Amino acid sequence: MDLVSKYQGVVGRVFGNENSSSNEDSYVERLLDRISNGVLAEDRRNAMVELQSVVAESSAAQLAFGAMGFPVLLSVLKEERDDVEMVRGALETLVSALSPIEHVKTSKNEVQPALMNSDLLSREVESISLLLSLLSEEDFYIRYYTLQLLTALLTNSPNRLQEAILTIPRGITRLMDMLMDREVIRNEALLLLTYLTREAEEIQKIVVFEGAFEKIFSIIKEEGGSEGGVVVQDSLELLNNLLRNNASNQVLLRETMGFDPLVSILKLRGSTYKFTQQKTINLLSVLDTINLLLYEGLQTDGKDTYRLANKTVLVQKKVLDHLLMLGVESQWAPVAVRCTALRCIGDLVVGHPMNRDALASKVLGEDPHVEPALNSILRIILRASSMQEFIAADYVFKSFCEKNPDGQTMLASTLTPQPHSIIKAPFQDDVNMSFGSMLLHGLTVSETDGDLETCCRAASVLCHVLKDNNQCKERVLQIELEAPTPSLGGPEPLMHHMVKYLALASSMRSKDGKASASVSIYVQPIILKLLIIWLFDCPSAVQCFLDSRPHLTYLLELMSNQTVTVCVRGLAAVLLGECVIYNKTIDSGKDAYSIVDAISQKIGLTSYFLKFDEMKKSLLFTSAKPAVARKPLTRSNAASMSEIEVDDENETADQKYEDYQILVMLLDSDFVVFVKELESKIREQIVEIYSHPKSQVAVVPAELEQNSGENDREYIKRLKIFVEKQCLEIQNLLSRNATLADDVAKTGGSASSQLEHRASGGSERVQIESLRRDLHQASQRLETLKSEKARIEAEASTHQNVASKLESDLKSLSDAYNSLEQANFRLENEVKALKSGGAVPFPDIEAIKAEAREEAEKESETELNDLLVCLGQEQSKVEKLSARLMELGEDVDILLEGIGDDMGLQDDEED
Repeated sequence: MDLVSKYQGVVGRVFGNENSSSNEDSYVERLLDRISNGVLAEDRRNAMVELQSVVAESSAAQLAFGAMGFPVLLSVLKEERDDVEMVRGALETLVSALSPIEHVKTSKNEVQPALMNSDLLSREVESISLLLSLLSEEDFYIRYYTLQLLTALLTNSPNRLQEAILTIPRGITRLMDMLMDREVIRNEALLLLTYLTREAEEIQKIVVFEGAFEKIFSIIKEEGGSEGGVVVQDSLELLNNLLRNNASNQVLLRETMGFDPLVSILKLRGSTYKFTQQKTINLLSVLDTINLLLYEGLQTDGKDTYRLANKTVLVQKKVLDHLLMLGVESQWAPVAVRCTALRCIGDLVVGHPMNRDALASKVLGEDPHVEPALNSILRIILRASSMQEFIAADYVFKSFCEKNPDGQTMLASTLTPQPHSIIKAPFQDDVNMSFGSMLLHGLTVSETDGDLETCCRAASVLCHVLKDNNQCKERVLQIELEAPTPSLGGPEPLMHHMVKYLALASSMRSKDGKASASVSIYVQPIILKLLIIWLFDCPSAVQCFLDSRPHLTYLLELMSNQTVTVCVRGLAAVLLGECVIYNKTIDSGKDAYSIVDAISQKIGLTSYFLKFDEMKKSLLFTSAKPAVARKPLTRSNAASMSEIEVDDENETADQKYEDYQILVMLLDSDFVVFVKELESKIREQIVEIYSHPKSQVAVVPAELEQNSGENDREYIKRLKIFVEKQCLEIQNLLSRNATLADDVAKTGGSASSQLEHRASGGSERVQIESLRRDLHQASQRLETLKSEKARIEAEASTHQNVASKLESDLKSLSDAYNSLEQANFRLENEVKALKSGGAVPFPDIEAIKAEAREEAEKESETELNDLLVCLGQEQSKVEKLSARLMELGEDVDILLEGIGDDMGLQDDEED
C-alpha cells in the first residue's frame, strides 16, 4: 500500500533517533507479526490484547501502528469472522488507534497520531464497507465497537466518511437498523447519525426516507421526553439536523407525524420547579426545534407558505400555552429556557394575524388573580434582573406590533393619564393595573428613584406601539403627566417628560464620559430611538417637541458634547433633522428655516453632516446585520449555553460587553436601515432650505411711515438707519448662502477653516455669480459652434465624395478618348498608304485553301486506313461465325439475306 509507505516515512521523521523510538516501533512490529503469522490461536489473541493496550497508552505506538498495522487487522476482520475474540480485539485496537490519548499533552505543531490514522483508514472505501458489514454480526461487542470506530472516523474525517457511506449500497439503511437494537447499540448509532446529518443533505434525505421521524419520537417517548437523559438530547439534535433549512422535511413531518409528539415534550410533569441541567438542555433542544419550524430566513421559490402553515398548526396544538408557561409563568425555570421560550412566542406571532389575536386574548394565572398575557410579559420587561430576559420579552412586543395597526391601537388605547397618587404608588402594586397604566408607571417611576433603566425599558416598548402608526402617535401626544408638586406648574406632556429623562441621563455622566452606576450606555440611545420614531412623519409631534424652546438648544449642545458616544451624537442629529423635514409650523423661531439657521450658526452644516458619517462608521452601525439562523444546539455547546445564561442571571458577566450587546439587539438592522434612508432625506431638505430661504410677504414696515410731528430731516435720518440695517442683514444672508457649496461638499474640517470660508464667501459671491453666468454663456456658444462644425464637416464629406466620383468618370473618358485617338491614327496611316498606291499586305487566300485541303486529305487517308483495318477484323469474325453456323446446320445465306439492303437504306436516309 502506497499510503502505508508514506506513513512509514512520517513515522521515521517523527521518531528521529533510534534510541527514542526503536523499542516502541519494534515492539509493535513483533506483536503484528505474532497476529499475522502466529500458529497458536491463543498466542495470537494474547498478542492482540497486548497491541490494544500499548496503542491505547502510547502516541509512539499509535504512529507505529498507523505505519504497518492496518493491513494486518483489516485482514483479520475480513478473513477471520468466525473467531469472535480476534474480531473484537481488532476492532477495539482500531478504536484505540483512532482515539486521542487524553493524558498526553501535545502542541499544535506536533503530529497527531489519531488524526493521521483516521485519515489513512478513511481513504479506503473498502475498509468502510467492511466495517458496515460487521453491523450485521450477531455478537453485541462487534456491533458496539464497530459503531464506536465509525464515530471516531467521523469525528476526525467527516467528509470522507460521508462520501464513502453514500457510495456503499444500503450503508445508511444498516445504520438506521441499529436504532432498533439494544439500548447501548441504539445510543451509539443515534450519536453517529447525529454527526452524519449535520451538513450532508443527501444523507438527510436517505435517513428521512428510512423512517427517521417515527424512530426518533419513539426513542424520545421511551426515554421520558424532556425528563429523559442525553439520549433525548441526541434524538432532538438529529431531528433538528433533518429540519434545518429543509422545507420538504418540515412539510413531511407536519403531514405524517404531526407536531403532537413535539409539543408533548414541552409539557411540564411532576415537580415543575425541579430543573436539572439535562432537563434544561432537553427543553432548549425542543425549543430550538420549534424555532426551526418558525424561522423566517428560509424561503422556498419566493414563498413561505409552509412556515405560515407551521405557525397555524403549532398554535392549534396549544404550543402557545406551553411556551407561556415556560417563558412567563414558570419564573423558577432557568433563564436560558425562559428567554428561548419568549423568542419562540415572538417568532410564532410575527406576520401571523390569527396568532397575534390568540396571544392578545390569552390570560395567565388563576382566579381571581388573572391578567392578560401581554401584561405579564410587560412586567418581565420592567422587572427582569437579566438583560437577556428583558431583550427576549421586548422581542415579543416587537413581533406583536410589527405591521399590526389594530394591535398597536388596542395597546395605545389603554395609555390614559393617571393621577399622581398612582404614579407614586409602589412598583409592586402594578398587578392590578392595565397595560397602559403599567407602561406609564414604568416611564415615570424613575423620576423619584433616579434609576433610568426602567424608563429605558418602557421606552423600548412604547417604540413598538408607535412605530409607523400616526393614530397612536397622536393619541399618546395627548397624554399629560401631573407635576410631582402642583406648585411647580401644570401637567407636562409625556414627550417633554422623555426629553427631560434624556437630559437627566446626560447630566448623570461624569466629565470623563463614563456613566455612573445607575446609567447604562444604552439609556440615551433608546430614548433617542423613541423620539425619532415618534417624530417620524408626524408634524404634530414635531410641533409638540418644539413647543419647549430649550429642547432645540439641548439637541444642539448634545451634538457638540464630546463626552457622549458617536451613536448618541448621530441620533441627536437625526432627531434634529426630523424637526426640519416634518416641520409644518409657521411660527417664527420654530419653523424649518429657523432651525436650519440655528444649525448653521451654532455648529455649521459641515460639522452637522459629519455626525451622520461618524455614526455610520461606528461599530454599532457596521455590525448591524439582518437576522440569521441561531447557532445549532449540539451536545458540545448545550451545557456551556446554559452556564452562560446562569452567569447573566447572577450578573457576573462583563457589564460593558452586556450593555453593548443590548444596544446591538435593540438598535437592530431594521432601525439602522431606517436611519440611513432618513439621513438622505434630511440632507436633501436642509440643503434645499438653506439655499432657498423662505419667501416673505411684501409688507411695508411701520418704520417707513413718517410719524406725526416728525420733520423731514429726522424722517430721512431714520430711513437711512433702517436701510443700513436691511443692507447689513442682506449681506449676512449672502455670506451664509455662499458657504453652502463648501458645507455640502466637504465632510470634515476644523472650526477655524469654516470661519475662513464664511469670511471670504461674502466678498467673492458677486464675482462667482458673474463668472458662473459667463461660463454658462460660453458653454452655450461652444455647443452652437460644435453643432455648426459638425454640419460643415458633413457637407464637406458629401462634396468630397461627389468630386471623387467625377474624377473617376473623367479618367474613364480620358482612357476611352486615348483609345479612339490611337485607332484613328492607325486608320489615317492606312488611308495615306492607299492614297499613295503603296502595297498593303493582304492574306493569300488561295494558299490558305490549298493548305487546308492538303491537311483534310491527310486526315481522311488516316481515317480510311483505320476503317479498313476494322472491316478486316469484322470480316474475319463473320467468316468464323458462318463456319460455326454451317456446322450447326444453319443456312448462312438465308440469315444474311437483306442485311446489306437495310443498311443501305439507313445510309441513304442519313444522307
